[in-house]
Amino acid sequence: MVRQREGKGDPVALKEEGNALFKSGDLQGAVCCYTKALKLSDSRTETAVLHRNRSACYLKLEEYSKAEADASKALDTDPGDVKARFRRAQSFQKLGRLDQAFLDAQRCAQLEPKNKLFQDLLRQLGSAQLNSTDARVQQMFSLLLDASAKDSDRQKAAQNLVVLSREEAGAEQIFRNDGVKLIQRLLLSKQVEVVLSALRTLVGLCTGHQSRTMAIVNELGMEQLCTVMGSEASTVSLAACHLLQVMFEALNAGMKKEVRGKDEAILPEPSKELRSMFRHLLEMMPAANVSGSGRDSAINLLVKQVPRKSLKNPDNSLTLWVIDQGLKKILEVAGTVTELSEGPPITDNSHMNCSVLLSKLYDDLKSDKERENFTKLCEEYVQQHFSRPGIDGKLRAIQTVSVLLQGPSNVGNRTLEMSGMMDAVISLCASEDVTHQQVAVEALIHAADKAKRASFITANGVALLKDLYKKSENDRIRVRALVGLCKLGSAGGTDFSMKQFAEGSTLKLAKQCRKWLCNESLPATSRRWSVEGLAYLTLDADVKEDLVEDKSALLAMFELAKSEDKTVLFAVGSTLVNCTNSYEVEKPDPQLVELAKYAKQHVPEEHPKVLLVKLLEAGVVSALVCMVKQESPALTEACRECIARVFLALVGRQEDRGTVVAQGGGKALIPLASDNTDVGKIKAAQALAKITITSNPEIAFPGERIYEVVRPLVSLLSLECTLLQNFEALMALTNLAGISERLRQKIIKEKAVPKIEGYMFEEHDLVRASATECMCNLVLSTEVQKLYLATGNDRLKLLVLYSGEEDERLRKAAAGTLAMLTAEQPELCTRITGTTTHWLEILQALLLSDLSDLRHRGVVIIQNMMQAEKSLAETVMESEALEILSVLAKGGEGTPEPVSKIAQNCLDKAVEYGIIRNREGGEKGKGTEP
Repeated sequence: MVRQREGKGDPVALKEEGNALFKSGDLQGAVCCYTKALKLSDSRTETAVLHRNRSACYLKLEEYSKAEADASKALDTDPGDVKARFRRAQSFQKLGRLDQAFLDAQRCAQLEPKNKLFQDLLRQLGSAQLNSTDARVQQMFSLLLDASAKDSDRQKAAQNLVVLSREEAGAEQIFRNDGVKLIQRLLLSKQVEVVLSALRTLVGLCTGHQSRTMAIVNELGMEQLCTVMGSEASTVSLAACHLLQVMFEALNAGMKKEVRGKDEAILPEPSKELRSMFRHLLEMMPAANVSGSGRDSAINLLVKQVPRKSLKNPDNSLTLWVIDQGLKKILEVAGTVTELSEGPPITDNSHMNCSVLLSKLYDDLKSDKERENFTKLCEEYVQQHFSRPGIDGKLRAIQTVSVLLQGPSNVGNRTLEMSGMMDAVISLCASEDVTHQQVAVEALIHAADKAKRASFITANGVALLKDLYKKSENDRIRVRALVGLCKLGSAGGTDFSMKQFAEGSTLKLAKQCRKWLCNESLPATSRRWSVEGLAYLTLDADVKEDLVEDKSALLAMFELAKSEDKTVLFAVGSTLVNCTNSYEVEKPDPQLVELAKYAKQHVPEEHPKVLLVKLLEAGVVSALVCMVKQESPALTEACRECIARVFLALVGRQEDRGTVVAQGGGKALIPLASDNTDVGKIKAAQALAKITITSNPEIAFPGERIYEVVRPLVSLLSLECTLLQNFEALMALTNLAGISERLRQKIIKEKAVPKIEGYMFEEHDLVRASATECMCNLVLSTEVQKLYLATGNDRLKLLVLYSGEEDERLRKAAAGTLAMLTAEQPELCTRITGTTTHWLEILQALLLSDLSDLRHRGVVIIQNMMQAEKSLAETVMESEALEILSVLAKGGEGTPEPVSKIAQNCLDKAVEYGIIRNREGGEKGKGTEP
């Protein structure tokens, strides 16, 4: 009891007392001491040790959840603490969380390979895990093979198999027990849920494992997998598509030696298997027995897997091989007209998906010779059909040209210029057959992209389009004709010298588009064309204002964005970019604007804030989130860039960010920051930065998602980004760095520290201060502290000098960093004296500051220096700092209690050293006085 009273306010004494009680077997007493010490301790290192020690107590007391929690807290501070990790492994074992226990035990054994305790625990866990998993696998197999079992029981067993396959031990047991043969039988089941479970189990077996993947491909055969993917059931088709995607990734990783498994080193080159898989996908293109959704899945896989991920990679041989083996097969899908008898089954998305694939293949070509060959093959295919007798061949040729115009437009333009092609398009627009009209009008719309051709079509086709719009009795034709007029009416964008129609025409066209958009009696495939029209017309400020005021039109557009028709995605994205003014556009010359007003020309004004509020009220965020989730080639990089631009505009105002986060905007931005155009990545990253600055990151990006935000933010620390983007990234990283050691480690791993240090020298006051604030949080990490401990650099000197700057924000950040560094690394206290001859004046100025925050930082630095070394304390006490500390210690008005308390501690330390002594009445005086 006496010892407890002695250590009542001293965390170190309490820890020692707890250790003694633990050794004597008084576990509850030890827990009590460690808990009291944790409440008093300011040192992160000491806190980690206390959590680790208390974890040992809880283990012996069989309170395993508490033991695990304490061990985890210790590891948050020091991931290399092997004792804490061992205790957490023991806790996990007792809690039955064998997978997590195994990982911790494995890490302990890696850190200390000769430790018998660690090796024994690892063997126990490995054996227990294997036995447990093996029993579960056998149980699932027995149920699935039992013909007399209930369907519901078999379905549940199949789902349990999926869960087991996601664990490495379970996946290996399934594979070694001839599970692939069983799964092959399950794939033939007529129950969709059983087939889905079989496909998802295969995903678990193949994920990241090359040897198993190759064995499964060889045993099942690509033909069977493609047959499953060609199923009429869209959920089965998508699941099979996902499985093949995982297989491709595993085989590609094998080529890069990023694989799991012991057998990888002796495996053959997997490129033959890959080419075989691609050949089967290409054969699905024209196959009549493949469903439309299955064909779309095959196109999606080709889009993702064939073109180079980076143009810096010189090898585009796979693209050349696909063009050689399958370009004409892809064009078969592109040229399919649903209403005609010939051609494979397609969906409403198939043509757009083909456009994306053809564009990707063309963009992956490296030389004029390769591009010329691609164009030649396309021309030959189009000519082959165009020259056939009868109308069907011409329709297929024109449909193919339409798809090419939406994809590799240069190739599309070349095919459109073929002899007789444009005349045929104009001629078919006047046909009485609805199918003929539809194919021709769509080709005309896609052909009007270039100003030169828009002028030609305006001269030759506008009257025809107007006639179709007014006289056609078919809504499909009327809405397409309307879009053609919209496109021609907006030719030239904001350049009024290139306008084809009279002023005011765009408002009338837009009004009609909104009317069609809200007409629910029309099919979605027709209504989406009205969004295409608005995508062109909303370049006009008055048009976008009218649209945003029309809530029913906005809701209809958002519903389309969430629908099965993926072809509308880019049109919705473009329309929203226009409505939020989130495109880069040069500001008009003020003098020209004045001249336009003088000439009584209408100059529309933009009201972005009002527009944004209206869009948010209509539910734009949920629509954008749904668009990002779409697994479709139609979600192109250009479309992703549009979405990123809109998100950035929506989070521009601080008061709107909570709404965006609450509706899932934060989550949606993360993939947009990694899979996008270069501009789109920056826009998405900046939007993430704005959210992270003003929202609680742990709420905005819950769970593991918060770690995914770091890389996009670090990417903004680049000279290619604007100073505002640099500043916002630094502010966001500052918030993240203050949350946990794991996040700091993630920031360090992304090599952000040198970049942040670079911005500490930036001329702009706000950027320099923000970089220093970020460093202030990062120095909580031992790894960053070591940078300041290293000799031969001026890092410490910079902090001291910044602590004396006039910029208050910079002074606070620099002084705060010094306070933490000197607390964690006392060695740096002595080095401060060698940074500059004015170091003492700078610290005194902090003590005398009118700002309590600066005074607090100043007294903490002084306290750390005095505790570090007696000679430093003497230097400080021989200066005016003694008098300043004496005044601060008295407290009074304007001096916060923490400041006066620390100042008193400094004086007490000086008394302890014998530098000064107490006078009567509590005053301080030098120790040499009588």
